[in-house]
Amino acid sequence: MEKVLEVKDLHVSFDTYAGEVKAVRGVSFDLYKGETLAIVGESGSGKSVTSQSLMRLIPSPPGRIPKGQVLFEGRDLVTLSEKEMQEIRGRDISMIFQDPMTSLNPTMTIGNQIMESFIKHQKLGRSEARARAIELLELVGIPFAKERVDQYPHQFSGGMRQRIVIAIALACNPKVIIADEPTTALDVSIQAQILELLKDIQKKMGTSIIFITHDLGVVANMADRVAVMYAGKIVEIGKVDEIFYDPKHPYTWGLLGSMPSLDTDDEELMSIPGSPPDMFKPPVGDAFAARNPYALKVDLEYEPPMFKISDTHYAATWLLHEMAPRIDPPASAVRRRTASAEKKAESPRPQKALSYDQREKLIEVKNLKQHFDLGGGQVLKAVDGITFDIYKGEIFGLVGESGCGKSTTGRTILRLYDATDGEVLFKGKSVHGKKSSEEKKWLNRKIQMIFQDPYSSLNPRLTVSDIIAEGLDIHKLATKEQRMAKVHELLETVGLNREHANRYPHEFSGGQRQRIGIARALAVDPEFIIADEPISALDVSIQAQVINLLKRLQKEKGLTYLFIAHDLSMVKYISDRIGVMYRGRIVELAESNRLYENPIHPYTKSLLSAIPLPDPDYERNRKRIVFDDQAYLQNQDEERVLREIEPGHYVACTRKEFERYGGGVLV
Repeated sequence: MEKVLEVKDLHVSFDTYAGEVKAVRGVSFDLYKGETLAIVGESGSGKSVTSQSLMRLIPSPPGRIPKGQVLFEGRDLVTLSEKEMQEIRGRDISMIFQDPMTSLNPTMTIGNQIMESFIKHQKLGRSEARARAIELLELVGIPFAKERVDQYPHQFSGGMRQRIVIAIALACNPKVIIADEPTTALDVSIQAQILELLKDIQKKMGTSIIFITHDLGVVANMADRVAVMYAGKIVEIGKVDEIFYDPKHPYTWGLLGSMPSLDTDDEELMSIPGSPPDMFKPPVGDAFAARNPYALKVDLEYEPPMFKISDTHYAATWLLHEMAPRIDPPASAVRRRTASAEKKAESPRPQKALSYDQREKLIEVKNLKQHFDLGGGQVLKAVDGITFDIYKGEIFGLVGESGCGKSTTGRTILRLYDATDGEVLFKGKSVHGKKSSEEKKWLNRKIQMIFQDPYSSLNPRLTVSDIIAEGLDIHKLATKEQRMAKVHELLETVGLNREHANRYPHEFSGGQRQRIGIARALAVDPEFIIADEPISALDVSIQAQVINLLKRLQKEKGLTYLFIAHDLSMVKYISDRIGVMYRGRIVELAESNRLYENPIHPYTKSLLSAIPLPDPDYERNRKRIVFDDQAYLQNQDEERVLREIEPGHYVACTRKEFERYGGGVLV
């Protein structure tokens, strides 16, 4: 195969007041024509710095490339002047950035932003460049491209903006596209569209792609080869099947074991203990040794070389040395081969017995509505008449795409919004309406929330002890002597040290900050916790730690959760029952296994078919079901209401649809 790009012993450092940060430490790989190479690893592993270095986008100072080569068509990009690099960027090598809003100019029409490349690199006139821009918009699936070419970025949805960024990257038919977390901020169905679009364009144009992500499901879907990065180095590289079905490095085992598959049941997710090393002073020996449960004595003294497993598969671990003890990877770390989605459906697992009649209802949501007045006679019906119960001790999952109303539902239950209509009962008592200060205090203590962004939800001016103890102080639940003891106990409960009490939020990683948020929620001994996208900002290994913690606390303290998320495989893993939201309504509600193995509503089927799973065989055979939003809304002769199709399984449907779904005949 023809090599398009060769990276040889690349080092990237940043000079800071505290010293030199060695972000990338000797990375080498080749990229071949028409292939997709995925680079995976936790935050801080050096994958984004590596990708930006290839295009010389590292700000200098403080960044610099002290050593290494990036060879493209016989030229070393590291030695080129900025003017020479400007000729290559966009024309030969393009980049798709993570956040489409910050990478688009809000003051320019999207047409002008696409035309820039044609005018600069291909010397086209404006009218010809405009025609080409419209062609590109049509290629990436923007409807009414001729009419929309003169619109601005804010007039498009997140998924559409990402398509525009892809159009800009494709403008000059580049030989290499670097995609840096291009689907992280997108819903699962939009993500599936973007991935299909990239694969389709790659087939047509023969483009090579470097795909950077921490989502192993996306890797299984997109990649031909995978490079696993840790602490600024590639620790394993191989074909996608080799990495998923025969991983050799303990860090790769940890990443794969951290992600639940749809088959994962009650066992704890495998999580990687500790956190990545400080790159001011990279450790002696194997950088992963401190977090590696299989570390050998030699790991602490000498850095392992790259051991060859096959012509395409290499890993840097002393476990591959001929004198090392034989250690097999944990079962959860090796993906089981699956023929297809259809084959999975042929042998469904037994369902959990539903015995909700005997259980105590903790939360009752009855015909809840939350409408927002947009002015000019326009009303946004964010939540439009939903009804469900949450039983004591269960985890109720709420899923759906952005804008479906799931977070608004959580915030309305918590009284952060006053409900437009309907009611919410907690232990039989209404949450909304006029309340005395004592009643409000009681509700605030019994119902707590874990927020999506662990940084913005913590006061940066307070120490961790003051953040956690705030609820104790408000509700007068501890004396001065008891206060610090309670804080220390809560820190240890969520897996942090008591020494962390006197630090500030900025001194912690994202996962640690989320643990502080959980400790704060637990401080007042709540009975019900609303977890609003609590893991979406975290790495897969940290996600596993937080999910294991939430499940453990549920068992130990008898907690009840409303778990809101768009990561459907994680929701299935943690939840007892799941409600699927669409346009402010619940369209399907069932026990989690039942919902995933027998989805009935077309929207649920579409969502589930779009989930990328960390299983390359499954991804190759998966058939995505596209939900026709307009046809669904038009094709109804009566209002769709939640009806029980089978015991415990409810679907929003008309009378005719109820009979078609196998629910019998409505009288």
